[in-house]
Amino acid sequence: MFSKIKEECGIFGIYSMENNEDLAPITTVGLACLQHRGEESCGIAVNDGGLIYCEKDLGLVADVFRPERLAKLPTGKIAIGHVRYSTTGAPRVENAQPIVKRYAKGNICVVHNGNLTNTEELRNELEEHGAIFNSTSDTEVICSIIARERRKVGSIEEAVKNATKYLKGAYSLLVMSSRKLVAVRDPHGFRPLCMGKLGNDYVFASESCALDVIGATFERDIKPGEIVTLYQNEMKTENFRTNEKDGLCIFEYVYFSRPDSNVDGMNVHKFRELAGKYLAEQAPVDADFVAGVPDSGLDAALGYSKYSKIPYDIAFVKNKYIGRTFIQSTQNKRKNQVALKLNPIPSTVKDKRIILIDDSIVRGTTITRIIKTLRRAGAKEIHLRIASPAFLGVCYFGTDVTNKDGLIATKKTVEEIREEIGADSLEYLSLENLRKIAEGSNMKGFCEGCFTSKYPIEVPDELQKDKFEKIF
Repeated sequence: MFSKIKEECGIFGIYSMENNEDLAPITTVGLACLQHRGEESCGIAVNDGGLIYCEKDLGLVADVFRPERLAKLPTGKIAIGHVRYSTTGAPRVENAQPIVKRYAKGNICVVHNGNLTNTEELRNELEEHGAIFNSTSDTEVICSIIARERRKVGSIEEAVKNATKYLKGAYSLLVMSSRKLVAVRDPHGFRPLCMGKLGNDYVFASESCALDVIGATFERDIKPGEIVTLYQNEMKTENFRTNEKDGLCIFEYVYFSRPDSNVDGMNVHKFRELAGKYLAEQAPVDADFVAGVPDSGLDAALGYSKYSKIPYDIAFVKNKYIGRTFIQSTQNKRKNQVALKLNPIPSTVKDKRIILIDDSIVRGTTITRIIKTLRRAGAKEIHLRIASPAFLGVCYFGTDVTNKDGLIATKKTVEEIREEIGADSLEYLSLENLRKIAEGSNMKGFCEGCFTSKYPIEVPDELQKDKFEKIF
């Protein structure tokens, strides 16, 4: 069971106007900037004269793509890459992306951020018609459908458009064929995807921070329901959206995306700072200083401090060489991980009344340990403020919250949670205030299912994660 929410994935791609020996190194840097979206596996595929070369493995970008591994990838014109957490399909190298298939029309390679809600139905249909799968991820299903549709139409972009008729759920995709690069975002825009320019080359990434670090200029976000195709150094766009409503995952702003990213017209740091401001308005309390839980609570803590005029201070030192708590497989390991990850500064917290800001409470395990460490360091009072509403719903669209069993807010009242975690007071940001902040983005609607259990599209009765693992 989880303590913090697993992010979905991160994708990156580049289309160069000429053969470029730096494609793989540039993609590596881009993926490293998206590492927060997936620490389980990573991969890069390069298109060299129509042949697709792929390297992928379990592990972090810096560990997998050492110089000797990068040297295996050739000079090319197109490259795509991926960092992953397993939201559909177990953590195994077969499920690492990119997914590459060779079929009658040539080569196809796909990276995917999101989660389909009809994977079982699609996979069963494909298998009945002879499809063979090497992985258990929904991305291979997407790849197979595009390959099937490509046999019926004249171009890869037409095949992608046809494939979208069968796909339900969240998908931001980069599709590489022997000659083209295609970017597509589902009709609701559940997951972000943006485009930039690096000189004359086109770059795509899940977040704009990846563009910044490689020196690319941000051009725009890919629109929900948009297909962008690059071929023979020209770009073509098409919209396959009909009457669907916007449905960007609002948790992209709350937790997933990096603070230096702009997602659909709104800066993530600014969003979180405003969340802190609204928390200060909504739930004021007298205290000596405001502190954030590193790293996801820092921006909101700054906003709370600015609005309340209560000083901001650092309560913890974070060990940046310790992985995230939810990666650990057992509860005892997670507890040890929390202790190793954050250490309070006794001279700052001793005998102080602290307003502690965090982005969310999922199970309650992590925040309980954090509060205990503050108590041991001598904190007099701890007033916890959460920069999002209570987490109540399952996610069907690309995070690893597949049932409500571990969600503390579904079983206990706010007061019961406060008592269990050991805080002196506890307040969540209201859904009304969260929606006010989100009005600053370009999106006209959001997926708030994690807070309301109401979703932009019809969802299955149950989420059957890893259903196909038993056959491997």
